[in-house]
Amino acid sequence: MSSSPPEAGALPAVTSAAVAQAPLWQAAPLTLVLLGFFVFPLLATAVVSFWDYTEYALIPDFTFRNYHEMFQGCADFSAGGCTTLRTYLSTFRLCVMVWAITLVLGVAVAYFLAFCVRSDMLRMTLFLLCTAPFLTSNIIRMVSWVPLLGREGAINRGLMQIGLVAEPLEWLLFSEFAVVLAFVHLYTLFVTVPVFNSMLRIDPRLLEAARDAGAGFWRTLWHVVLPLAKPGMVIGSIFVIVLVMGDFVTVGVMGGQQIASVGKIIQVQMSYLQFPAAAAQAMVLLGLVLLLIIALTRIVDIRREL
Repeated sequence: MSSSPPEAGALPAVTSAAVAQAPLWQAAPLTLVLLGFFVFPLLATAVVSFWDYTEYALIPDFTFRNYHEMFQGCADFSAGGCTTLRTYLSTFRLCVMVWAITLVLGVAVAYFLAFCVRSDMLRMTLFLLCTAPFLTSNIIRMVSWVPLLGREGAINRGLMQIGLVAEPLEWLLFSEFAVVLAFVHLYTLFVTVPVFNSMLRIDPRLLEAARDAGAGFWRTLWHVVLPLAKPGMVIGSIFVIVLVMGDFVTVGVMGGQQIASVGKIIQVQMSYLQFPAAAAQAMVLLGLVLLLIIALTRIVDIRREL
């Protein structure tokens, strides 16, 4: 008894179908992770933002109460606008200051590592030293500024001993200055790394050609280095904006609970179990951050960098 041979072409058809489905199976684990830990939580937050609530319970409903209360009085500019508008302006001001400082510092450090250090071994050693602070938590690095900036801290004592000030400076700690300083300390590396990666891809012969053409340091930096490093600058800017806009720990600790921020409002609302109101704030914040990211990605195609 002999079995009939398989049809010609059947095996290639099965093989081609399996090959076509292979990328889908490879992407399935990451897709499930994104759905479970990113998409579904966002959808749940959006749904809860339309719920009602009392002091004791959440009421599944569809109401615009949370959004209405959030923007109530914002059209009355004679009274300075609503609390939400002032809070967003305060957060955006902090974000712009931190972004500008971290961008300048990140570009300077990345330029030094990429073009001023000749040895690859020394370059990577210095780069690893830049990442050394990340071996400790953000809280420890942030709180480490308190003994330096406090009223009886090292900086005030040093300034008084050399006679520059007669009494301790009050604005060094628990102020907007302290918040910006802590943010710069925490997030400068998020700009340095992508900018450094972009600058490493720049052909050094372009800089030599610019110098041979008579361009000085600043013209070479402005017309050659920065345009080619723009994808890294945009990626670093996105990191800083996202982190600063949603931060509430740094603002609370370094600002002495005196600096208003959107993240702080969300944290306070959640501590009072006002989850629908906090969800509405989170959705508005998410929408604003997405608009900023879209605006930045229109400047340059960052897909070349990824």
